[in-house]
Amino acid sequence: MIGGKTRDQIELYCTGIRPDIAQKAGFIGGKMPLTHGPSDRRDGVRANVKYFQEMRERVGPDFLLMADCWMALDVTYATELAYAMRDLDLYWMEEVLHPDDFDGHKELKDRVPWMRWTTGEHQYTRYGFRELIKSRSVDILQPDVMWCGGLTELLRISAMAAAYDIPVVPHGSGAYSYHFVVTQPHCPFCEYLNTSPDCKSFPPVFGKMFINEQVPVNGKIIPSDEPGWGLQLNRKDLNLIRPYQ
Repeated sequence: MIGGKTRDQIELYCTGIRPDIAQKAGFIGGKMPLTHGPSDRRDGVRANVKYFQEMRERVGPDFLLMADCWMALDVTYATELAYAMRDLDLYWMEEVLHPDDFDGHKELKDRVPWMRWTTGEHQYTRYGFRELIKSRSVDILQPDVMWCGGLTELLRISAMAAAYDIPVVPHGSGAYSYHFVVTQPHCPFCEYLNTSPDCKSFPPVFGKMFINEQVPVNGKIIPSDEPGWGLQLNRKDLNLIRPYQ
C-alpha cells in the first residue's frame, strides 16, 4: 500500500550509553547523549570531547558514532563543540537546538558546513519540516511517526525530503517505523532505542506491550508481513481496562 519493499531487511543503529556493546551485536552505529551543556562552558566542552573520544577508541574508525544533544545547546556552544570533536569523525550531531529555531539551524549550518546536522523528532507537522527542508539547514530529517501525525503525514514529509535529496531516518518508534523505512529508498537505516539499563541486552522497544514485537538480530530487523503494524497486544499481562466508562 505504501510502495513495496526496497530491501528485505533494515540495518539499525543503537541509541544507548554503550555503542561498543552495540557494535559487537552487529549494529552499524551507536548514538550517545551529551554529558554536559552550555552551562558547563569550556569545561563541559572538554568533558564531552573526552567522553566521545574514549568511545571512539573503543569502536574504531569505521563504526558510526552520533551525538544526541536533545535541544540543549545554542549556536555558539554547538559550533565550539563541533570543531572540538571534528577529529572524532561523528556521523552526526542530533537536535542541538530548539526544534522551531529555524534561523539558528541555518546559522549553524553556515558556521559548520562539514557536520551532518539532524533534527525532527519534535516537529509535529509537515509545515515545520517544510521550513527545514527549504532552508537546507539540516542534512538528515528524523520525524517520529507517533508524534508527527501518523504514517500518512510521515509519507508527506518523506516526499518533500526526497524532492530535495534529504535522507530520512525516523526517530525511535520501533515497529511503527519499520514498514515506512523498508519502502523508502532514501531511508538508509533505522533507530533502535535500547531500554536496557546497562545496554547489555536488546529488549523490545515497548517492553511487554506486545507479544510479538521483533527485536534486533545481528543489528538488523526483517519487517513483519502481518497485517497492520504486525503487532499483537499482550492482553494477558497488561491492564487494558478503560479508567473511565
